[in-house]
Amino acid sequence: MGALVLLLAVACTNTKNSNSSDSLNTDGTSVADSASAKQAHADISATKADTSGSGMAHFTALGDGKVEMKLTLEFPAKANQSVAVHFHEHGDCGDSGNGAHGHWNPTGEKHGKWDSAEHHSGDIGNINLDGNGKGEITIQSDRWSIGGDEKTNILDKAIIVHSGVDDYTTQPTGNSGSRIGCGVIMEMK
Repeated sequence: MGALVLLLAVACTNTKNSNSSDSLNTDGTSVADSASAKQAHADISATKADTSGSGMAHFTALGDGKVEMKLTLEFPAKANQSVAVHFHEHGDCGDSGNGAHGHWNPTGEKHGKWDSAEHHSGDIGNINLDGNGKGEITIQSDRWSIGGDEKTNILDKAIIVHSGVDDYTTQPTGNSGSRIGCGVIMEMK
């Protein structure tokens, strides 16, 4: 019995401290914290038969009160062009994306360029696509939350990919063209 107690005591002292430096990500956040961070995802599909395309957006709540979005798109018909991307009010991609209604604008601001003095919380902007129609962008914002209050919650909103570029001035849409892609932001459990 004494040997068993001694063996357990040795095993307990050799257990790694979960707060040790080898349990941190490269950015200094705890591996446990990032694994438990709220996450959301949207799979983007084409809304028009003549413009095939797809994409995805992955959202992670960061420890500093921001949410990071990593967006990737592939719309071959738009190769070497830019397309506008916005969050829209409703998570409904029906009727060629028109079920999503207008831009998500919970703060009642004018449409504009991301990080300008005034813009919708859903104004992402123009994404440059390469020769294969592929593009990506990463954005962090404290205007977004995953399941927070109604002014920041991105869940059940649609991500719309438009056929044209956002001019950042035409109200309230940016004159971005038709809706060629749509996905609904849903929490990952």
